[in-house]
Amino acid sequence: MEEEKIGVVTHYYGKISVAVVELSGEMVQGDRVKIRGKETDFIQGIRSMQVEHRKIDRARPGDMVGIKVDRKVREGDGLFKITG
Repeated sequence: MEEEKIGVVTHYYGKISVAVVELSGEMVQGDRVKIRGKETDFIQGIRSMQVEHRKIDRARPGDMVGIKVDRKVREGDGLFKITG
């Protein structure tokens, strides 16, 4: 199992469990990702993502993407795409 860093959490909305991530790599709906930081470390699938309140299936480097997350995340946590 390989990990490639594709983004960083810039904000977390706890009431709706959504993380805003600034991407440095490509992400598509269905990807498996790991979110890791000082207090965070879990794997989940990307089931829902939006850019500027618009649902999308694919995001590219430079996009600020909102993703539904399974657990609490924190600003500065890394987003890693899992392959293999």
